[in-house]
Amino acid sequence: MTKTLDRRAAVSGGLTLALATAACGSAHPVAPVGSAAGPPRRIVSVNPCLDVILLEVADRSQIAALSHYSSDAYNSTIAAQARQLPSTRGTIEEIINLTPDLVLSGPGQARVDLLERLGVRSGVFPVPETVADSLKQVREVATLIGHPDRGEAVVARIEAALQAADPSPGAKPLSALVFMPGGFASAPGTLMDEMLTRTGFRNAATDYGLRQSMSVPLERIIADPPDVLLSGEATAGAPSRAERLVRHPALASVSERIRRATFPERLLFCGGPVLIQTAAALARARDAAETSSA
Repeated sequence: MTKTLDRRAAVSGGLTLALATAACGSAHPVAPVGSAAGPPRRIVSVNPCLDVILLEVADRSQIAALSHYSSDAYNSTIAAQARQLPSTRGTIEEIINLTPDLVLSGPGQARVDLLERLGVRSGVFPVPETVADSLKQVREVATLIGHPDRGEAVVARIEAALQAADPSPGAKPLSALVFMPGGFASAPGTLMDEMLTRTGFRNAATDYGLRQSMSVPLERIIADPPDVLLSGEATAGAPSRAERLVRHPALASVSERIRRATFPERLLFCGGPVLIQTAAALARARDAAETSSA
C-alpha cells in the first residue's frame, strides 16, 4: 500500500525533493540550456507520467534517467523499457550527479529554483484532468525536447484509440464504479470520469454524491449497485482494500446485478500514451458486460 500511495503522491506532485547542502557545492558540471544549445541532450524525469511521454517522444540517448516508479510492473505501463534505463529517486544529489540539461517534474517535485541557479532548465507539468489537457501535455513535452512531430504522432495514436473505443451509436450507458487503491472511487470531473463517459459508461460515483475521489461505503454499493464494478489487480499476499471490498460476502446479495471487471491500477494514474491502454481496457469491460446481459 505504501508503494502505491507514494506513487500517487509522485504523480500529483506531492513528492518534494530533498535538498542537501552538499548538492550546492557539487563539483559536477551542469550544462545550461539556451536557445543556441539546441534540443536537450540529458533529460531527467522525476515524474512517472512524464516518463511515459518521454519514452515515446525522446531519443534514448537524450534520456539520462527516469523516475524509479516506472520500473515497477504493477504500477507502470512501461516497466520493461524503464528497467533498461537509469533511474532516480529524485534527490537533488542524484539529479546533479546525472548532469542534466533538462529536468521534467510535476508541481512541487523538484527544487526548480535551485536547479535554475545551477543552470538547469526545468519543465513543470500539472496532472491533466481532461483528455484535451493530456493531449496538450504530450505536445508540450515533445516540443520542449525538440521532437514536436513525435508528439503529434502520439496524439494521433491516442485519438485513434479513443475513437476505436467509442460505444455503439444509441447504446445506453452502463453505470460503472472504478476503485482506486485504498478503496477510493474515481470521482466526477476527473480524467477517469471522462474516459468512462467516452467509452460508454456513466460514473456511478455521481449517484453516490461524490464530489472528489474518496471511499464509498459498502452499504451504498449494495443499496444502489453499479452495472459494472472495476477493480484493480491484487498483489500477491497483499490484496488492496478495493479487492477485499468487492469480495465481501455482503455483496453476494447483489452479485447477479453487478458485472466484475479487472482494471489494472497502473492505468489509473496517468494520461498521455497510457490512455491508449485505458480506452481499450474500458471498452473490453463494456463489451463483456453488454454480452453477459444480452
